[in-house]
Amino acid sequence: MRFIALLTLLLAPLGASAQNWEDQQLFGTQNIDAPLRILSSTDTSFFAPIIEDFIASNPSVSVQYLATGTADIDRIFRETPFDFDVVISSAMDLQLKLANDGFAARLQDVNHPDWAQWHDSLFAFTSEPAAIVVNKRALGLLPIPNTRQDLIQLMRDHPEQFFGKVGTYDVRQSGLGYLFATQDARASETFWRLTEVMGGINAQLYCCSGQMIDDLIAGDLAMAYNVLGSYAQVRADTSNELLVILPSEFPTTMMRTVLASATAANPQTADDFVRHLLTLQAAGDPAIFPLPPLSTIEANEGQTTISLNPALMTYLDQMKRDAFIREWENAIVQDE
Repeated sequence: MRFIALLTLLLAPLGASAQNWEDQQLFGTQNIDAPLRILSSTDTSFFAPIIEDFIASNPSVSVQYLATGTADIDRIFRETPFDFDVVISSAMDLQLKLANDGFAARLQDVNHPDWAQWHDSLFAFTSEPAAIVVNKRALGLLPIPNTRQDLIQLMRDHPEQFFGKVGTYDVRQSGLGYLFATQDARASETFWRLTEVMGGINAQLYCCSGQMIDDLIAGDLAMAYNVLGSYAQVRADTSNELLVILPSEFPTTMMRTVLASATAANPQTADDFVRHLLTLQAAGDPAIFPLPPLSTIEANEGQTTISLNPALMTYLDQMKRDAFIREWENAIVQDE
């Protein structure tokens, strides 16, 4: 396994050195002075086998993997697009806007479904639903919330038990959280009732699914809403504390996307990596591709999968975003 972890002194690409990364790792032992630079919101543990498989097929390549939040990715890449070769994010709307604004290279003749790509420049490669996640011990003998309405009723019936013990995204900080919230609001008015009820019991707000899951396992949270189901299920498989629930009326499902930078320092290697990634997702071998592949969309009827189309950018309009954030704050941040 060609893997070198946390080589901080080697990881100082131009403007990237000042960023406080959630994680940064260097894979490969060759050409480490000019690695393929990947900017990503995906936890390194999910991408390590994908990168290692790519390096096994391209032994002269090294890969620098830089992980941060979805909103940070959009800001950093717009400010310093020359610093990165590949961008991966769960915030589909922000990625589509990057591609629409000319930040993504067009890759010709990529064998990929038309509905899972945008203008040969942005490619979806996972199917990941948002979930309700509960700490089973904290829930006790109370009914399992299988729908959003169940969750509302549970919190209304037991406000003392759940006060300060329910978590969700801070949509002001998280690009994925904002995407899930706006899509929920478009799909059902239940979202605003749910948000108000969570606000009434002092919901805890988070930047990331990983932190919500950590606090669920620690017992600091009893429940969390709109947690990234793929991350939660991995933790649930190794912890008896968690139960992952996909809302039965409709799970909101996002597709993680990848683009090659239009200003990549290593354009051919970036092109090769994107094609390799899409080939691995199509094969669906969980040992090499541990994320839920696109094929799961076909197998899960009832999922509301967010489409990769221009409507995604509606809530990125500054006036619409400001209005949505104000309404969300009025509902959930009730002590301000």
